[in-house]
Amino acid sequence: MSVSVEKYALALADDALISSQRLGWWISRAPQLEEDVAMANIGLDQLGQARALLSLVGESTGRSEDDLAYLRDEREFRNVCLVEREQGDFAVAMARLLIFSAWQHELYAALSASTHPTLAAISDKAVKETAYHLDHATHWVLRLGDGTDESHRRMQAALDAEWPWREELFDNTFLDQPLNDAALTVDGMVVDPAPLREPVEQRLGAVLDRATLTVPEPRAVFSKGRDGRHTEVMGYLLAEMQHLHRSHPGVTW
Repeated sequence: MSVSVEKYALALADDALISSQRLGWWISRAPQLEEDVAMANIGLDQLGQARALLSLVGESTGRSEDDLAYLRDEREFRNVCLVEREQGDFAVAMARLLIFSAWQHELYAALSASTHPTLAAISDKAVKETAYHLDHATHWVLRLGDGTDESHRRMQAALDAEWPWREELFDNTFLDQPLNDAALTVDGMVVDPAPLREPVEQRLGAVLDRATLTVPEPRAVFSKGRDGRHTEVMGYLLAEMQHLHRSHPGVTW
């Protein structure tokens, strides 16, 4: 596996792993019992994607998926900052899931045609899962955005807060080799995230219009998670996620 493909797979794995950790927080806290189950299932789908991708990375690095998930420090993680941010309001979780699943769905749809057989197989499964995630988030954004004055206000506020952080999803500068402007790179293995902006934002715009929400004005944020520079909450997230494994090295269920 080339260095670029390894870095690419690690970035996608970390996106899914950290998003899964955040989604798991909602179990027992979601507004409905059925939503507890739904959030858990979406989180487990993303955990499965992360495990498959970390195993792929481990083939060339000699590290297990557990080593990569639990024994790396904050600066070694390559997830976008969007997925690690705090989420005290359910509307924030749904705004983030809408943006992230819309991007993941486009990405995995294109990546399922990868010439790398393992990446293609992982993506072929993930594109079906992310279609469900996107549908679920769309349902809640429509319900909250086009609901009461209070739900509309909180859904718009959540969208305004999360929207600027989507920019990093389309940044391809973390890859080693230059990319062309087609869906796949020259070697056909990985997908350039930059051309995904148009289809992703068209899809998001259609949902926000139906939800009577306003597309936020552009606002710059410092988001360099792909370079290992994370927000201040990342350390707390990793402390919780890695505590058991680091406290009891080698423990098994």
